[in-house]
Amino acid sequence: MNIALWAIAGVLAAAFLFAGGTKLAQPKDKFVASGMAWAEPFPAGLIKTIGALEVLAAVGLILPALLDIAPVLVPLAALGLALIMVGAVIVHARRREFQSVVMNVVLLVLATVVAWGRFGPYSFTS
Repeated sequence: MNIALWAIAGVLAAAFLFAGGTKLAQPKDKFVASGMAWAEPFPAGLIKTIGALEVLAAVGLILPALLDIAPVLVPLAALGLALIMVGAVIVHARRREFQSVVMNVVLLVLATVVAWGRFGPYSFTS
């Protein structure tokens, strides 16, 4: 199970590093024009904040455990991503973007599995 948790954390880290980096790197107008219509009603600062949180969580899923520096940050990062995904599910469900809802639910489940495993039976501190 430890290997599975590392693999899931790696997939999540890659996905959120890309997604968060995209939100950080592009201005709001270009981001919305690239097919991310959900972002239209939100202020640019909020989109950048979400992107920064996603990038920080992606780093927090891997580096603390890899470097053995504050490995308790791994499940906290996973929990943070799960909370971000709850928000994403709500936004996409309200917009009736059900394909996005499904993807967000999958990411939510994966983040929850990592948080459960790293807080619980497969903790780095035990």
